[in-house]
Amino acid sequence: MQKLEVFGANKLKGQISISGSKNASLPILAATLLSNKKIYLKNLPKVKDIETMINLLESLGSKVKFHKKKFIIDNSSQKKKFASYNLVKTMRAGILVLGPLLAKFKNAKVSLPGGCAIGTRPIDIHLKALSKLGVKYKINQGYVHANAPKGLIGSKINFSKISVGATENLIIAACLAKGTTILTNCAIEPEIKDLVNFLTTIGCNIKWVAKRSVKIVGVNDTKEATYSVMFDRIEAGTYLIAAAVTEGNLKVKNILPNVIKTEINILKNIGAKINIKKDEVHIIGSKKIKNINIKTAPYPGFPTDLQAQIMVLLCKANKNSLIKEDIFENRFMHVAELNRMGGQILIKGNQAIVKGNTKFAAAELMATDLRASVSLILAALTTKGKSVINRIYHLDRGYENIEKKLKKVGAKIRRI
Repeated sequence: MQKLEVFGANKLKGQISISGSKNASLPILAATLLSNKKIYLKNLPKVKDIETMINLLESLGSKVKFHKKKFIIDNSSQKKKFASYNLVKTMRAGILVLGPLLAKFKNAKVSLPGGCAIGTRPIDIHLKALSKLGVKYKINQGYVHANAPKGLIGSKINFSKISVGATENLIIAACLAKGTTILTNCAIEPEIKDLVNFLTTIGCNIKWVAKRSVKIVGVNDTKEATYSVMFDRIEAGTYLIAAAVTEGNLKVKNILPNVIKTEINILKNIGAKINIKKDEVHIIGSKKIKNINIKTAPYPGFPTDLQAQIMVLLCKANKNSLIKEDIFENRFMHVAELNRMGGQILIKGNQAIVKGNTKFAAAELMATDLRASVSLILAALTTKGKSVINRIYHLDRGYENIEKKLKKVGAKIRRI
């Protein structure tokens, strides 16, 4: 099994170009199932989750090929409605094929999803909302068996809580439903706005009518289109934090700084010097890191996907900090490994008390999930000596060429 060796104590200097967004690409790939026309997608990241989603589409009968920096997806002969556990087990986004399959064929059998073990992530919000579009379902032996005898019929749906996946699934499904669907209490992450932009590009009728409300008028057909996926804001945030934690001097390019305003402001408050241009952020890390209290929240709040990374930086702060995890109930699994490196982090329920002035020591480490694994790299970059990170298949699910990108800006890191 592959591992990463990280030799620390280097300041990151130079520039890093950010890849396309994994979390935008996955729902967009699922949404291509709505169309029988050719779809050309650009800027998909080369990560394991994208490969898995493409394999899932191909198992459903989609024809996918890569040509001249574009993925060409042809669903003209796609007729299968069964998404197997073998393909869905490694990522929660697999459930996103349920909406388009029901919209297109009136029935589907989709495995309950997997992904990182960071919480229960139930799909009951998806299923309750789909039932209001006329879907009947049962769960049997780990599969959702769903059908809509009369097809999907537009409805008014208020989500019981803000859910990124449920918002995506329902927006996609409602595009081919009869009549009008109004969704309220929607998640408004930039990746959802990107999904809506894509769906509009292929001819769907979608309009935001309030901050968290969207109106979808069902259409009968879609059109051929080319679409470029947005940048990965979590990758961008990770490298900005990497610069801050190593007292580096880094330009993070190919981004829209306005999209990561919350993260930039927090890094400024902690002490980093930041200069913003049209499509890049230049960050210079400070020797003196200020403590801060943070809670994760749906966009535009601080993202749960950057909680592990910011924790590493706060271990270096001048005083204690508090992190409150309000999204997932089991997202502090990296804490045990950071404490093995010398961190002093105390967990109380959904809160982490992070003691400052930590000097991390090199160690052999075990990655537990996607974002936890990258937090271990960040901590290892600050040490003297060699750290070894095991189970890096988590990392490969969401970061494109991470060791190559880090090497380019001065990190001593290699895959073995």
